[in-house]
Amino acid sequence: MSNSEIAIRFFLQLTVILAACRVVGLLARRLGQPQVVGEMITGVLLGPSLLGLLVPDWQERLFPAGSSMTVIYVVSQVGLVLYMFLVGLEFDTGLIRHRLPSAVSISMAGVFVPLVLGALTAYLLVQDDGRFFTEGVKTWQAMLFMGSAIAITAFPMLARIIFERRLTGTSLGTLALAAGATDDAISWCLLAVVLAVFKNDMQIAFLAIGGGIAYAVVVLTAGRRLLSRLGDKAERDGGVGSPVLSVVLMLLMLAAWFTDWVGIYAVFGAFILGAAMPRGIFAERIRAGFEPLTVHLLLPLFFVFSGLNTEIGLVNSPALWGVALLILLVSVLGKGVACWFAARLNKEPQREALAIGSLMNARGLMELILLNIGLQAGLITPTLFTILVFMAIVTTLMATPLFEFVYGRFRPQPTAGDSAPDGSAPPLAGARKGTP
Repeated sequence: MSNSEIAIRFFLQLTVILAACRVVGLLARRLGQPQVVGEMITGVLLGPSLLGLLVPDWQERLFPAGSSMTVIYVVSQVGLVLYMFLVGLEFDTGLIRHRLPSAVSISMAGVFVPLVLGALTAYLLVQDDGRFFTEGVKTWQAMLFMGSAIAITAFPMLARIIFERRLTGTSLGTLALAAGATDDAISWCLLAVVLAVFKNDMQIAFLAIGGGIAYAVVVLTAGRRLLSRLGDKAERDGGVGSPVLSVVLMLLMLAAWFTDWVGIYAVFGAFILGAAMPRGIFAERIRAGFEPLTVHLLLPLFFVFSGLNTEIGLVNSPALWGVALLILLVSVLGKGVACWFAARLNKEPQREALAIGSLMNARGLMELILLNIGLQAGLITPTLFTILVFMAIVTTLMATPLFEFVYGRFRPQPTAGDSAPDGSAPPLAGARKGTP
């Protein structure tokens, strides 16, 4: 297939993806779910699980294996990097310091318990040679990967729910964000160790953990001070010009390259850079410039790419569906229940503890990133990939209704003109509601 043919097919794929995400996303929002849930489901619908089942010829022609899928993957990675940068741009690192003990306790529970339960589950699954884990994967590697997959939190979705519910700066919002960030950092370090040993190169783990820590320290200290000059310039000029936008994009791509190179993956480099960026008018203008294209054009490609690797038909027996339900049960117990219990041990109010458990239990985008890495690295089979995608979708679907049931419905609704919990002006009605 020539380059021009690949480009023509890509534009058609993009049209179908955007139209399907729009329709399913609207349906999801009518049911009280965030846009990200609709996009996750859209990916599965456009893959072999539904479109490939109903009209296999059309599905194969629209999304053929090969170079066109590579294009979707690469562009989706750009969308992920931009989106995680925007999440970091909204993340107030100063809030973590006030709730660090509780956050560490909750995140430890949200990692240790899933790690143990996931390891026990993987120990059972790895006995079935070749069905869930590929040949060459040692038992302890499978146990560590499964623990990481169950321990991950949908940090971008958690941040979005907190923002949309105007919980930024509140006790609950601060605690959930801090615990979610710590949780995911530990999970990615565990994955780095698994990949390093699987490739018989422990230098990968040392480089990932050491390089990641060094990057975070440099960017959040000296880097933050240097970047503050961009904020000062934006305040003087009353906006952000094209040269500054170019510098930000260059730094973002450099951050993504470096963290991908050391092995902690581009999304965390983007998130940390976003957290180090100046706030105020600089952050507002950067967000306004990057967000619409990222959320509505680039990010849906990642969900669809994951869906194209998901084939529900592979779970084709009562035994496999039993495995899927077992993993779902272990995931809910390991995250939701464990984080609730840890919050209660830290004397958090019952309602807030339940809310934290419901938020931490969602997997969403971060789970799909981890699963795609595991599939492409040859750690897991398409069957286990599909089962874990099913778990990710169900736990993400649970998050918003559970949160509203245990916490949201008891919270006084802000009236027009009220300020957000952090004292800032509230967003316009309906503003940015469609973002994940």
